[in-house]
Amino acid sequence: MIYKNKDLCKIRTITTFLTLSNDKSTWEEELLRACSFCESVSKQFNQENYQVQSIRIVTNAFGEYLDTSSLQKAKDDLSFISSILKKSTTSLRIRFAIGEAKTFNEISLLPELISSFGDLANACVNVNIDENEILDNTLIKESVKAVKKISEITPRGEGNFNFTVNFNCKPFIPYFPASYHDSSLENAFVIGLETPDLLVEVLKDFNQKNPDLSHNIALASYFNILKEALSYHCSNIKNILDRFEEKIENKSSFVFKGIDSSAAPSKNCSSMVEVYKQMGLNSFGRSGTVEISSLLTKVFKSVKELPLVGFSGLMLAVVEDEGLAKGTIDKDFDVRTLLTNSAICGIGLDTVPIEGDTPSLKIEQIMRDTGTMAFRLNKPLTVRLFPVPGLKEGDITKFESDDLCNSAVLALP
Repeated sequence: MIYKNKDLCKIRTITTFLTLSNDKSTWEEELLRACSFCESVSKQFNQENYQVQSIRIVTNAFGEYLDTSSLQKAKDDLSFISSILKKSTTSLRIRFAIGEAKTFNEISLLPELISSFGDLANACVNVNIDENEILDNTLIKESVKAVKKISEITPRGEGNFNFTVNFNCKPFIPYFPASYHDSSLENAFVIGLETPDLLVEVLKDFNQKNPDLSHNIALASYFNILKEALSYHCSNIKNILDRFEEKIENKSSFVFKGIDSSAAPSKNCSSMVEVYKQMGLNSFGRSGTVEISSLLTKVFKSVKELPLVGFSGLMLAVVEDEGLAKGTIDKDFDVRTLLTNSAICGIGLDTVPIEGDTPSLKIEQIMRDTGTMAFRLNKPLTVRLFPVPGLKEGDITKFESDDLCNSAVLALP
């Protein structure tokens, strides 16, 4: 059966979560131990013919271990961490998250840290609600200042790839930059998948063999075949991790917490738009999109073989997905479409390019809308916007990052 092809299901990331103290003499041992652990897990997957794309290390809130008394001291500490990570012998891409910014001062440091260190300074802000279920608007305002500053001081505003604002997001998210660790929790690791290729090929194969099904039978069948495909690989992953646990000497070094079953599209795999097309829609954004989004979310939530963590839902990352990026150019959808779909699937407004001169108030308002939805519906949502300097609605971006696709700039409503 086609779904058993392991090339179609990639391990997007093995993500470790650890706590660093302000005793810098301990950092090298802790960080290299995490690198070594990820490398060992990766080799176990490779032996079973699963491709691992990256390893990631996530720390507790950076204010708990970096010297944030000045920007220069924080930079010096991050330079030291960078030098440690370069000592790792792994051939895999190492990504690093400094965790959450908790104070206004820490948020104010992020633009310069991200500008200087890029993918070694992934960070987030967690915005909560008060006793009246109203979001912390002061924290949102400070976060928007950071978004605007990052857009101004990083080339083409690309630095906002490394910063997001979280709403109702728990620890143990494997994907950046929403990922963070709580120092009150044990060191742990989770697995994140990349499965758009799997979804597309399974649907193509089924449609070729079953061309004339009624709407209800087709959707029920899509759910069953996608669930079966995802469950097959999750069972394999469970068995691989069980065997790994039996082999390692220190079983308590990093505790397995679960898997994020999200499809997690990237620039170099099938587009989620193709998944929608295989399920009967000519494009993402037309009438019927929400129905398909709901069904796909149900698939990702259906995993029983392993504990689910993170988003475990439908990821619609606009400029990390070639099809979605093209959809902005073709005017297939807008920000309202993304927000509507977030109501039943997630992930929020992720990697959305917006006009460079978008007023801060508009960004604050869309964050409040997204955050209100997250807490009202009890789901994790994020806002990661890219104000692109000098560009207006409909203009085409000229991103140069290997992680980003070029798209049309969208306007906030």
